[in-house]
Amino acid sequence: MGFFGRIRDGLSRTTQQIVARFDDIARRVDAPEQRSRPVEAATLDALEELLISADIGVGATDRIIAAVRMRSRNGASLRDLVKQEIRDVFAAVDRPIVVAQHPKVTLIVGVNGTGKTTTVGKLANLLKKEGHAPLVCAADTFRAAAVEQLEIWATRAGVDLIRAREGADPAAVVFDAISSGKAKGRDPILVDTAGRLHTRVNLMNELDKIRRIAAREVPGAPQEVLLVLDATVGQNGVTQAREFMSAAGVNGIVLTKLDGTAKGGVAVAIAHDLKLPIRYVGVGEGIDDLVPFSADEYVDGLFEEKW
Repeated sequence: MGFFGRIRDGLSRTTQQIVARFDDIARRVDAPEQRSRPVEAATLDALEELLISADIGVGATDRIIAAVRMRSRNGASLRDLVKQEIRDVFAAVDRPIVVAQHPKVTLIVGVNGTGKTTTVGKLANLLKKEGHAPLVCAADTFRAAAVEQLEIWATRAGVDLIRAREGADPAAVVFDAISSGKAKGRDPILVDTAGRLHTRVNLMNELDKIRRIAAREVPGAPQEVLLVLDATVGQNGVTQAREFMSAAGVNGIVLTKLDGTAKGGVAVAIAHDLKLPIRYVGVGEGIDDLVPFSADEYVDGLFEEKW
């Protein structure tokens, strides 16, 4: 199944919630005789309620409603107009990762329960299939189960794992992983960090130490810091991300469990409110169920036409 099929299936709960209501609104306003007329206030209110219910967020919803209110000037269909506004939200934050020196070091951060460790394994699998030679680093040395879990995923993906004894200094494990990666030609280095809350000062200081060690070994590293967010928590995930941004240097999002929520619009809220790109989305529990994010395919899946 291609990406569109994967994202369409992943968004199925969200689509089921909004598609009939959206189609009803579109049917009312997209008749030829209505295209050049202002959209009625009641219709705008119904659309606003629909977008908010999908967790698209207040900011992005206000932007979309403003564009729809001006629709009579260009005669665009409601569906096309809404989809284009959302594409523009994603386009505004889509920026490539610059890697001046290799290996590329990617830190995976987030709170426990978001699917962080499994995401590392799935990402390693995806990158290997794309022709890369990733190396996984188990830097969560506080939770023995995390290392064991990551080892299982690394084995499934067929990639090497660098680990240390329980309680070891996570920064030392990262140093070992980068050294091993350089020696063996592994690139990128995927670092699974301990689940943490922004309020845990000691854990945030530890993360800062990991960043310093990585930068010392590879100038510019970590080039990528991915925050794993659980799509099922909706707007709470946006709040969570905001707290991590300054403390952890997050420059990208992995949105997991998209298939488990009816509020898949939260991807739009993240991009609009946090100005962060979504790099990958999780659409299932299997090792192949992490896919690169595509704004076009996401929008087409979210507003799949049923009539």
